[in-house]
Amino acid sequence: MRVVALVPGGIGDQILFFPTLDDLKRHYPNAQIDVIVEPRSKAAYRVSKSVHEVLNFDFQDRNSLADWGNLVGIIRDREYDVVIAVKQIWLLGLLLWLTGIPIRIGYKGKGSVFLTHAVPFKVSQYAAAVYHDLLQPLEINSPVPELAVNVPKPDIEWAQNEQKRLGVHETGYILIHGGSGQLSQAKELDKIYPVQSWHQIIQGFQDKQPDLPVVVVKGIDDEQFVRSLLGSSPDIKVTAPDDIGKLTAIIAGANLMLSTDSPALQLSVAVQTYTIALFGPTDPAKLLPKNDKFLPIKSPTGKTEDISPNAVLEKIWVG
Repeated sequence: MRVVALVPGGIGDQILFFPTLDDLKRHYPNAQIDVIVEPRSKAAYRVSKSVHEVLNFDFQDRNSLADWGNLVGIIRDREYDVVIAVKQIWLLGLLLWLTGIPIRIGYKGKGSVFLTHAVPFKVSQYAAAVYHDLLQPLEINSPVPELAVNVPKPDIEWAQNEQKRLGVHETGYILIHGGSGQLSQAKELDKIYPVQSWHQIIQGFQDKQPDLPVVVVKGIDDEQFVRSLLGSSPDIKVTAPDDIGKLTAIIAGANLMLSTDSPALQLSVAVQTYTIALFGPTDPAKLLPKNDKFLPIKSPTGKTEDISPNAVLEKIWVG
């Protein structure tokens, strides 16, 4: 059986889709599963254990009919048996009908008239469970599995060497992922947590736990964020993993991670690292499973910047 899933969205969305892919592979171990994702999200599949091939299509671009036609051609040429569409897009439903794939699965709503199977879109539940509902037409009705990733061995070795370089391989460490480099779009500004607040958290933590190092992740475009933190907290250590596998491995080694609502948060869930997550406009119940290892702090105003550093410190000590 050949299956293709069309999964628009960022890296975090892809990781939340992993349990669906993994469960599909578990029930149909001989299936070849491909995904079509936006170019910005292809990197997520470095840590996927269930996907055969990752294809690119920029769903957010102003695609012409010719662009959509090319996508149909790519899908038709591969002769898939099943297609799973994650987004409710009328045009996409029509195009999937044109591919001639015998089993076309998606949500009820826009474009579902062109599908062979449409499932209810229960958006109020945990996002991974929303995705997992798409497997029901394939007679997979088991509970949604936990997030899981497959970190390449070279990335694990890199993280071990990085911990030695930082001098934290014996002491352990608390990891901070500010996520500012991931939040370039205006709509994401409410997810950014101020440097000054991070400094207060670091200072409060070091006052109580001076022997446990604080490591900050430096991502793309995080130069100013890290420089500012070093200016006020010179004792912190900085790591700069250059791909998602290395980032996952360094998260897995942490005693605790503090994170804003970012793709790194989903990686932390996948490797079961104790995590305190700062949420602004988004609902924690939709992005975190019910587990005592993952503790959300929701902003009272919908802006992450309005979360009190003391609230974070209290969660660390009491959580």
